[in-house]
This record gives sequence, structure tokens and C-alpha cells, in this order.
Amino acid sequence: MIAPIKGLRRLMRLWSIIRVIIQQGLDELFFSIPLLRPVSFIYKLLPWNWVQHEQAPLGVRIRVALEELGPVFIKFGQMLSTRRDLLPDDIALELSRLQDRVPPFASNEARAIIEKAYGQSLNTVFQQFDSEPLASASMAQVHAATLWSGQEVVVKVLRPNLLKTIQQDIEVMYLFAGLVQRYWSEGKRLHPVEIVREYEKTILDELDMQREAANASQLRRNFEGSPDLYVPAIDWQYTRDNVMVMERIYGIPVGDIERLRSLNINFKRLAERGVEIFFTQVFRHNFFHADMHPGNIFVETHNPDDPRYIAVDFGIVGTLSNEDQRYLAENFYAFFNRDYKRVAELHVESGWVPATTRVEELEAAIRTVCEPIFQQPLKDISFGYVLLRLFQTARRFNMEVQPQLVLLQKTLLNIEGLGRQLYPDLDLWATAKPFLQRWMDEQVGIRALWKGVKINAPKFLEQLPYMPSLLHDLAQQAVQHKLTTRFESEQLELLRQQLQYQQRTLVYVLLGGILLISALLVPSNWQLMSWWGISSLSWGLGGMGLGLLIYSVMRSQPKQWST
Repeated sequence: MIAPIKGLRRLMRLWSIIRVIIQQGLDELFFSIPLLRPVSFIYKLLPWNWVQHEQAPLGVRIRVALEELGPVFIKFGQMLSTRRDLLPDDIALELSRLQDRVPPFASNEARAIIEKAYGQSLNTVFQQFDSEPLASASMAQVHAATLWSGQEVVVKVLRPNLLKTIQQDIEVMYLFAGLVQRYWSEGKRLHPVEIVREYEKTILDELDMQREAANASQLRRNFEGSPDLYVPAIDWQYTRDNVMVMERIYGIPVGDIERLRSLNINFKRLAERGVEIFFTQVFRHNFFHADMHPGNIFVETHNPDDPRYIAVDFGIVGTLSNEDQRYLAENFYAFFNRDYKRVAELHVESGWVPATTRVEELEAAIRTVCEPIFQQPLKDISFGYVLLRLFQTARRFNMEVQPQLVLLQKTLLNIEGLGRQLYPDLDLWATAKPFLQRWMDEQVGIRALWKGVKINAPKFLEQLPYMPSLLHDLAQQAVQHKLTTRFESEQLELLRQQLQYQQRTLVYVLLGGILLISALLVPSNWQLMSWWGISSLSWGLGGMGLGLLIYSVMRSQPKQWST
């Protein structure tokens, strides 16, 4: 009984998503998929498209649709807004305006969640607990409180029944991503399924308050005693899976420029410090706060001439592999020095572009993009704009999107935007280049060699006795590969035939589904016909849709294939 109910809920959610897509006029995107272009005339035949309405720009309609679909889609849109390699400028700009603001849930519900987590009364744990939340977002809300020790804290409480909603919406995202990856010419390069998988991991991590607390503790250790960044302490005694308690901080939101200016804050130092924090986290600690938008950053104003940042909300953090870290650092360094050939070589070596790419052609394309930009004063160069132009150029060379770098790109663009908001003359290059120079010096030479030997020598010595057998196994695998090559080529031909057949079947399924949906929507979207006309049209569309679906089922029966 549970399985049918669960399936019905998924179907209802999918239906609500389709309804929003149609209401915002986004069904035109569906018919832009190459697979459906031969039947794109159906778009004009759908009842709700018979009368032309004045529509907002596409980017606005996408943003409004995501806001209507709820927090999971809002956060996904926020992540996509940094992907200028995927989206046109106007759509990316609209998505950047998405706001993760939702009304708070009832304070008595928050109290009940906390008491259940602790297994005792709220008054036993807290001397004072403010019912009015300090802040409310899609995942959790925050209340001020005071422990019986007198320490002021904040209590972050996860929203109730959130996991089911997220899992339901993620399944729908996987469905759409799979269709895009399979039937859009750019799908393979853009890795939409991997992007959804990366987003799923990120958003599910945000549901674990203990994980967020551990992230905060790690960042606090990394910046212990730092004049650049302060991270509040976690109270582990009162932290659970859905409740987190940490030290309350007092600072001015970094977006409150007027208030900071009234306190004579050194904006130049503050902006440069933000860039230094980013590069320190990425290249020295390899553990970075990946949600550094203005709502999560405050400024400590005890010393206006030497201000310090305070960070909150540690649900999203990022790390890089050693290879990605090195390639990024070398790319940045070569880029700052206008060594375009090395930038091109690194893209090939890292596998970001196909191995068959001609380095000279990629170098020339990168130079064409960058040289006009570098003719401007450095303070006028936007790193975000440079990234955008490079991504657009890389499309010509089939550069594959790197999902593991999504969080890094988002964080870097946030940092630059924040820095220029504080200090418009911020010279990102001059601030970052000395840091990268020091980091590169530490990665090469005798010190780096000795460090590598110390790390890898024990592993090598451990595997040394097994080397002869490993070499023997490798030789056997090479021989076996030759024997299986012919068999695999025959299997690939069978697979090609099956895929072509299934592709045609899918077209019939999609058309049948569209016609059925049209039959259901006609009464609510067409008001110029009589009831008899509406009924006839609904039955006609429904009958054709059902017929196509039945034919699709018959085609999907097992079929014998031969080479």
C-alpha cells in the first residue's frame, strides 16, 4: 500500500511542476530539444498556445517558475546562476536574484523539535529562549538563547519533514537531467546528471546539523587566532542531527555599507582581506566556506582600520583533489603572467579539453579573449567577466564542465562581487598574485620533493614485495583485452540498433503524454468554446494520446536483434 501512495505523490509533484512550466510559458524550451524539433509544430497546436499573450523575458519566467516550485529549486537556480558556461548572460543574471527567504515555522513547533532532540524540557537547557527567530531560510531557522551558564548562544533548528520534499524534487531533477544529457547535443559536455548529483550531495549535507557543526569546528581550527576571520565556537553538548547550538556573535552585516561607512571602516583592507581568506582556504587549507554570500558574512568593528570578518552558516563547504588544486594554482599563475600557452597546456593535461586538442589553437583563442581585457587598468578587470569569456571560448574546443569545481566558481564570484561592493577599486590580481607565488614556491623545489618522499615512501615500500605479481596480472589483462575486442564490437552494434529503436519509442511516449496533458488542461485554459466543443476536443486529444502510449508499450516488448 505504501509504494502506490509514494508513486502517487511523485506523480502529483511531477504534475505540479509541469503545470508551473506551462503557466510560465516554458514548454517552448521542451520543444527546442533536438529530438523533438521535427514535431515542434505541436507546440503551436497546444490549446494554451492558441492565443498569444505578452510574456516576460525568458530569464524572468525561469526565475519566477523556480520561486513557485520551492526551496529546493531556488537553491538549484542559485547554484546555476554562477554557471556562465551553461547559461546566457540574461538568464544567469535573473537567477542570481533568487532569494532563499521563506516565512518562519511556528515557534512552538521549533520548541517541540528541540525538546524531542534533547529528551528534556527546553527550560532545563536554556535560561532564556527567544520565540521570535533571528533569521529564517529554506532549510532551518535560528533562535537566540541563553544557557544556564550565562553564555549567549544561537540555536539553529532544521525545518520539519524536509527530507521527503527534497528527495522527491531531486528525483524529478534527475529525470530532466537524464533527458537533457541523452537528447541534447551539448548534454555530454555539460554533465547535467553529475551537476544534479553534486547538488544532491550539497543539499543533503545541509540537512545534517552535526556535519555543519563539524565544518564550523574545522574552519575555526584553521583560522585560530587569525586577524582575518573569526568562526564562532560550537557547543557540542547541545548539538544533534537537527539542532545546532553555537556561540552568538555580534557584528554588522557586510552588505550594510552605509553603517560600515559611518564607523569609518577601512574598506580597502576589508576587500583585500576577503580575497586573501578565499585563497588561504582553497590553496593552504584545501577546505573552504562555499556559501559566502553577504547574508552569511559579518564585520567585527572593534578596530575600524583593521576590520575582521565573522562567518556563519557552514552547511556548504568545498575541497579539491590534489590534482585539481595544482592545476588551478598553475592556471591562475600562468594567467596572471599572460602565459597563454601554459594555460592551454594545463587544460589538455588536466583532461578539461580532449587530448586531441591542438595546444596552439587553444592558446590563440585564449589570447584573443584575454589580451583586450588586460589592456584595461587591473582594477577595472572583472575576474567573473574573464571566466565568462573563457568558458564561451572553451565551448568551441568541447571543454567538459567540471562538476567538482562548481562550488569553487560560485565562491570566487561571490568573493569578487563582495570585494568590489566594498571597494570598487579592488585589484584582485595584485592581491592574489603574491599569495599564489608563495604557494607555487612551496610546491616545487627540494622542500616539495622531500615532502612528497615522506608521504609516498611508506606506501611504496609496502607495495614493493607485490610488484612481480602485479606486473604478471597486468600482462594477463593485456592479452585478455585482445581476445575480447571482437566480441565487444559486435555488442556495440547491437546496442546501437537498440538505442535507435528506443529513441523512436520515446518520441511516441512524449507525444502521447503531451496530448493527454493537453486533454486535461483544455477545460481550465480555454474559455472561448462551448462546453460541447471543449469536451470533444478533450476526448479527441486524450484518445490520440492514449493510442500513442498503447502503441509505445507494444513497441517496448522484447525484440530480437541481429548484427
